[in-house]
Amino acid sequence: MLNKSTILSVLLVFIPISLAAEYLEWGATVVFITAGLAIVPLAALMGKATEEIAVVVGPNLGGLLNATFGNATELILALVALKEGLIGVVKATITGSIIGNLLLVVGFSMLLGGLRYKEQTFQSVAARLNSSSMNLAVAAILLPTAVQYTSSGIEERTLQHLSVAVAIVLILVYALTLLFSMKTHAYLYEVGVAVEEESEEEQENINVTKWVLILLLITLGVAFESELLVNSLEEATDSLGLSTLFTGVILLPIIGNAAEHATAVTVAMKNKMDLSMSVAVGSSLQIALFVAPVLVIVGWLLGQPMDLNFNPFELVAVSVAVLLTNSISSDGRSNWLEGTLLLATYAVIGIAFYFHPVVEGIG
Repeated sequence: MLNKSTILSVLLVFIPISLAAEYLEWGATVVFITAGLAIVPLAALMGKATEEIAVVVGPNLGGLLNATFGNATELILALVALKEGLIGVVKATITGSIIGNLLLVVGFSMLLGGLRYKEQTFQSVAARLNSSSMNLAVAAILLPTAVQYTSSGIEERTLQHLSVAVAIVLILVYALTLLFSMKTHAYLYEVGVAVEEESEEEQENINVTKWVLILLLITLGVAFESELLVNSLEEATDSLGLSTLFTGVILLPIIGNAAEHATAVTVAMKNKMDLSMSVAVGSSLQIALFVAPVLVIVGWLLGQPMDLNFNPFELVAVSVAVLLTNSISSDGRSNWLEGTLLLATYAVIGIAFYFHPVVEGIG
């Protein structure tokens, strides 16, 4: 029977295939598909390396390390797209990552976990705190768009400066959430106690230098494959009959987060719903409060017009995802029907993005 490790090992073969596709000019579509598949096992290995290093450096620094590299694949992918000037794709990836984590991952976790266990529980206090943070994130990306649509003749430069100011506030909030979850109120987020107990016995057997080098090599690999993916994106999506909006919102987030998604669903099926919610919702928070603001600031420094003025349809989809997930998770209980509702919502949103006409400025 195929397990997660076997599948990831098989997917590693797409790294040399994607290189061959690029240098032998097999076509943009082949490069796009093979590079996307190659990123999946690299993202999983990045997570593995981070976990091994975290065991040695301790829970506090380890938690920060996990938080920093949790969405590193998506950040690298977005930075490459930003460098190429694909601002619309970057924004679509941000909203798609939030929607995917909240609806697709949490949905599958609740569905498959609920089919095995009639009802599962998780920390309702932590869920409500995460809900409040997500509400702030939605407001932060909604307001610059509202300014754009309620002001006549606002300059792009002014909008970017507004977005940079908002981005700084969000990064400060993200730092405070890390302090809250890892230091002052860590007891609300104790979902990895068993791992920490085992770490004392395993610590001596872990070669930190080896895993740091592996992490650096994987990061370079992800950056290279992301370059291939982004460079072939426009031509490939045209040949596949997909809009770059749909690709950015649906396909790219799934590619960048596939390994993390699998982890969240796997632990839910082991009745560890606290950990599953921590992975999925925590990833959404990190995208909204850290990755998106970093991309805005980097875009400003690179002279790219990256701001928080999103496509209104994307904002509607994010708002629906946050509202429904907050509503379902607020009681700290889950079942298979709630998971089905989240997945159905994701399916409807995905269909809507598929049929959404190409918007000027996307890609």
